[in-house]
Amino acid sequence: MADSWANSERRGQRPDSGSDLHLDLTPSAGPGAPRPRAALLAALRDAVRTGRLAPGTRLPSSRTLAADLGLARNTVAGAYGELVAEGWLTARQGSGTRVADRAEPAAPSRPGPNRPAPPSRTERSSRAERHSGAERPSRTGRPARLPLSPDQRRQHRPTHDLRTGAPDVSAFPRSAWLASARRALTAAPARAFSHGDLRGAAELRQALAGYLARARGVRADPERIVVCAGFAQGVALLARVVAGEIAVEEYGLPFHRELLDTPPARTRPLPVDAHGARTQLLDTGRDFADVRAVLLTPAHQYPLGVPLHPDRRAAVVDWAGRRGGLVLEDDYDGEFRYDRNPVGALQGLDPERVVHLGTASKALAPALRLAWMVLPDHLVEPVLAAKTPAEWTTGTLDQLTLADFLERGAYDRHVRTMRQRYRRRRDRLVEQLAAHVPEARATGIAAGLHAVLRLPPGVTEAAALRALDRFGVASDPLSGFRHPAAPRGALAPPSLVVGYGTPPEHAYTAALDALCGALATCRPGGS
Repeated sequence: MADSWANSERRGQRPDSGSDLHLDLTPSAGPGAPRPRAALLAALRDAVRTGRLAPGTRLPSSRTLAADLGLARNTVAGAYGELVAEGWLTARQGSGTRVADRAEPAAPSRPGPNRPAPPSRTERSSRAERHSGAERPSRTGRPARLPLSPDQRRQHRPTHDLRTGAPDVSAFPRSAWLASARRALTAAPARAFSHGDLRGAAELRQALAGYLARARGVRADPERIVVCAGFAQGVALLARVVAGEIAVEEYGLPFHRELLDTPPARTRPLPVDAHGARTQLLDTGRDFADVRAVLLTPAHQYPLGVPLHPDRRAAVVDWAGRRGGLVLEDDYDGEFRYDRNPVGALQGLDPERVVHLGTASKALAPALRLAWMVLPDHLVEPVLAAKTPAEWTTGTLDQLTLADFLERGAYDRHVRTMRQRYRRRRDRLVEQLAAHVPEARATGIAAGLHAVLRLPPGVTEAAALRALDRFGVASDPLSGFRHPAAPRGALAPPSLVVGYGTPPEHAYTAALDALCGALATCRPGGS
């Protein structure tokens, strides 16, 4: 596209002008490729036919969808009109364009009639005793400058916090959340105040299924969704279910590796380059012969910030199909892409071989402790059986609040608002570096809440961190994210991982000034 997808939002369009909608309009190129209008019509019909867009779903305005997809507004308006005439959509004054109630989606796959019942309380207690050692304590002896755990972060409050792992929590939509909480509490049935479903509240799973299908291209059945008390709990549950070696990207969060390095599971580093994880090595590399699962961040590799190349997306799904393997897709910030429409989730390629993991931590706030897994059918019961009694449910009232927040479009509106804010922050980071520290540069795609900052030639990470300390700035060294067993020969250049999404809006300018001021004092080979 000639223009940025996020910039089109910034040209005066309201951030709440519509819901996010993932549509793939990029079939094979060439003289036989469909025109934009035909491609849009086909994508919308397919989304309704397969159930990704449920009856009654309100579509984005023609202006918003045109900006998101880089199409002319008349193209979208014409497509909407044609689908209304065909009966796929309805359009009424004041109600917008919606999926017609009579448009019946294909029936999603459901659990078979012989699915075993969830384990009894006695059985869960017995399993809890067997798994009492599964949650390993944090390792000691970790170098002081590795990325901090959440507990360590709370104890260490710098003047300017540019570490990764958190959004701008000062922007939490309190009024909209409170309104959803009141509605949820008022309408909550009596069962909401008792022990909840092991999978999570049915209302939230239904709302998530609709949102993930619409915005991320996930093929989601509410019966396959399990709500978790944060992303870490989801990873820990999967570690108990997946036996053997698990490949992880050689750069990633250390505490995720610790959760997966739980006997009998063991992690093995998968090399990463400018095109993301080298998934072809799962088939060809001798070191990966015993690997049966892989954890990836395909939309925006964490922390290097590159998307997984389409060929490698296809390769890892093919590998999982041939080997009976499993792909764990960490979609931690998939909604936040600024240079184009976000790439759809990997799970859409093969729902029986890919586990989609998502969280509200980046879009809303970590304090909510709300995350989810969309599981292959054969993994639902093993994952539920792995839950200990302390993990039966996640706060039901918060789940019902999030369900209302999603269904009323408040989640979409907040994501759009924050998408613009984080894009502006990343732009300012790039501009300030170019003006004050031109030898340093931000790498990776324009996406997410952080950027990898390549240090000037000759400046080490240790020297940069000492300079940042003098200016009251906290950031993370890229080397702290590297798997300890990764080969030494493929080290990335010295870099910092800068969380530009972390500071509150009023403090960002000062944090950026302090960052650039500190880096300007660094000298090659100096201290």
